[in-house]
Amino acid sequence: MKVDAGAQRVLLELADADAVVARLTHRRKNLPQEAPIAEAEKAVDSARDDLVRSEIAAEDVTREYRRIESEVTGMVAREAKDSAALTAGGLAPKALSELQHELAGLGRRRGVLEDEMLSLLEQQEAVDGERDRAAATIDHLRTQLTELETARDTEAAEVDAELAAATTRRETIAAEVDPTLLPIYDKQRAQGRIGAGLLRARRCGACRMELDRGTLSGIAAATSDEVIRCEECGAILIRTHESGL
Repeated sequence: MKVDAGAQRVLLELADADAVVARLTHRRKNLPQEAPIAEAEKAVDSARDDLVRSEIAAEDVTREYRRIESEVTGMVAREAKDSAALTAGGLAPKALSELQHELAGLGRRRGVLEDEMLSLLEQQEAVDGERDRAAATIDHLRTQLTELETARDTEAAEVDAELAAATTRRETIAAEVDPTLLPIYDKQRAQGRIGAGLLRARRCGACRMELDRGTLSGIAAATSDEVIRCEECGAILIRTHESGL
């Protein structure tokens, strides 16, 4: 295939434009904030789990405290009734003994329950502290997460603008490429390879492989409009005064 040497050199501009687009595309997919954001989201989820656990524990303690409190209230009322009966007098000795025994038992049981209530109050204080710490941690992490997301979105917008400009430039250059060369170049690119490279210092500018003397001699003997491709990577080799042929 023969294409004017000047037309072939346009491929170097296209390759440079594609390199810029590829670099920006990679940068867009790998913004530096993404990893910290993922870690912050995990930390928020973990702190949220801690908060839920502490809230459940607080509810359990409150429920148990109210149950015991209700039982103690009932005991106090029963003690008051029994005390009133004792004060009123007129009880038979056996009834008096039973009432006194009941009062003593109620007193002991109430004492135990009141101790449990004190313990529950201490537990309540502890779980409330855990809940407050978890809530504060969530607020702190969410603030960090918002800052990271803002920074990511700002950088993403900048990269998107650069990528749009680079893509437009790429399309403009591609429109100037010889129509017989562009399909070859694009096919090479579709295979994940560099489409064209400058032959410089005996090396292919696309794959960086050094060409042997026999290959270089063949290239040197070819006319300037002959389309030469790298035997190693398939890229179109562009010859200029830097090629040293």
